[in-house]
Amino acid sequence: MAGRAIRTVTVRGVTFGEGTPKVIAPLTGGSPEQLRSQVDALLDVRPDAAEWRVDHFAPLTDTAAVTATARELTDRLAGLPLLFTCRTRAEGGRADLDDEAYGELTTAVVRSGHVDLVDVEYRRASEVVRRIVEAAHEQGVPVVASNHDFSGTPSRDEIVARLREMQDVGADICKIAVMPHSAADVLTLLDATRTMREEYADRPLITMAMGGLGLVSRLAGRVFGSAATFGMVGTASAPGQIDVAELRSVLEVLDRAV
Repeated sequence: MAGRAIRTVTVRGVTFGEGTPKVIAPLTGGSPEQLRSQVDALLDVRPDAAEWRVDHFAPLTDTAAVTATARELTDRLAGLPLLFTCRTRAEGGRADLDDEAYGELTTAVVRSGHVDLVDVEYRRASEVVRRIVEAAHEQGVPVVASNHDFSGTPSRDEIVARLREMQDVGADICKIAVMPHSAADVLTLLDATRTMREEYADRPLITMAMGGLGLVSRLAGRVFGSAATFGMVGTASAPGQIDVAELRSVLEVLDRAV
């Protein structure tokens, strides 16, 4: 689509910000054994990247266990990029961590060198966000700044403002997910994506409306400027995710048309 020049992000040969939206599949196992099983299933369908939702991991507060598991996952994924995400309850996840604990865990994993991208909830304490971003960039790890609104859909201008704030904190990819309560809410999210992409973005965006109502945003994001989408392999990590194979088939149809 038309818009500003985008500074793409490439990890392990996968480039975000050009071509067909990349498909990211979550890993949500609570134990290393469950994660191994999920990785094996994921490799059968080969998404473009995997997201480790560490907030589902039982030893979440054991940093050594988390970093060791990140290393095992990276090895087992055999070249597939790994996005590390600790989603807190405030943004729809399971982790009960204060800002400092969240920052310490995320920074430690980034510095371990065992992840390819890191998700940062950009509305955490500004100093914590700054430390994570600096540590990630020191390691050459791109940052996905994120915001999740499970209560509703902000206005178009507010969505754009949040995405611009993510650029300002140094994110390499800016992500927002909202909860629609009407078709108009889905249109708001898509129009905000278009506005951001055409007028302000200089790096890739990932946007989506969650739930069944918002499914169209996961399928047609490329038309409006979204660079990636999330699909499931067995277990969803957010409302509205569909199977990776089904998702790919729709993306391929749209790819031929755009």
